[in-house]
Amino acid sequence: MRRITTDERRAGLVARHHLKRTGRSVEQVARDLVGLHSSDPATPYLSLWARVPGLSVADVADAFYEQRSVLRLYGMSRTLFVVPHDVAEDMDAACTRKTAAEQRRRIIGYMERGGWEGDASAWLDEIGQAVVRTLDESPEPMTGRQLGEAIPELRRKLTIGPGEVGMTTRVLFLLSVDGRITRGRPLGSWISSQYAWSPMERWSGSAIPPKERPEAIASLVARWLGSYGPGTLEEVVWWSGLGKREITAALRHLEAAEVDLDGDVGYMIGDEPSPQPLTTHQVSLLPSLDPTIMGWKRRDWYLGPHAPELFDRNGNAGPTIWVDGRVVGGWIQRRDGTVAFHLLEAVDSEAEAMIEAETKSAEEWFDGIVATPRLANLDPVPRPPDG
Repeated sequence: MRRITTDERRAGLVARHHLKRTGRSVEQVARDLVGLHSSDPATPYLSLWARVPGLSVADVADAFYEQRSVLRLYGMSRTLFVVPHDVAEDMDAACTRKTAAEQRRRIIGYMERGGWEGDASAWLDEIGQAVVRTLDESPEPMTGRQLGEAIPELRRKLTIGPGEVGMTTRVLFLLSVDGRITRGRPLGSWISSQYAWSPMERWSGSAIPPKERPEAIASLVARWLGSYGPGTLEEVVWWSGLGKREITAALRHLEAAEVDLDGDVGYMIGDEPSPQPLTTHQVSLLPSLDPTIMGWKRRDWYLGPHAPELFDRNGNAGPTIWVDGRVVGGWIQRRDGTVAFHLLEAVDSEAEAMIEAETKSAEEWFDGIVATPRLANLDPVPRPPDG
């Protein structure tokens, strides 16, 4: 069995995840990373800035909202991603359809336990049709508030525990995971999380084509192995949010080769040559929730002991500094727009100078916008240890 060393894995990560700033376009990077995390609206912009040389905020917005060459779609583990259309087909069939059915059942359960008057399932069908019809008839995308004004029934409340919650957000979420509507432009700047909604077919030019689920799962697993692999069965199951049986079948279908990852059985497709060793430092500032930091469950080979300082209590990563395929610290944008960093382990003077240069480049790229990571209970620049 072929052995893949930690140094080889790190070199492969740098190359495949464009940590040398080798990305050529928004679409290529989103495809090669099998989606850009988009739960925090700043993350995909900053993930792309870190990988595509010379890319501006306007370039990203053009791909997102003018060319519409990428879509926002709920995918693996019910996480919101930005993906090109071909990846969207795999993600939708493998993950999103399943999420849509699960979330519909969950919301119906909340409605019925909360004493909802009438048939909850029928109401969701009728209100969903009304929302799509209203968006179809509107010449412009509409916000949730505008849809509530046009469809008063949408503003009904649902009792959950001791309080009430509005149905607008839940209905729009169900319609989006069902592929019937999608987020358009944000209402404010590129860091805004408030969007107007459009019918999917109008926004993207067509509905997401259906695909057989086993085929889509195999394609999605192949994409992950090509970018994040080699990896263990446990890693693929964790990343995809799918079942062990489904992933095992996909690995068998792909004829994935077994390799030795420090005593664990990993998988890779084909007999890829080992990546070239790194001969010069490669430094990156990656944002919170970047797909590289979030791509594996077992992160010791690139994260070391730094998880407590860099992850919040929900398991979400803050902004990280990478040198040669491993995490060495964290960074933050201050309220005045400047960027500060803190190293969690020693690096040589050349690497530190490159980190300082990257922080200055980030300050220029933000151009006065302050993007605070939306994480729970995390100081993005860890404090030095006492003493």
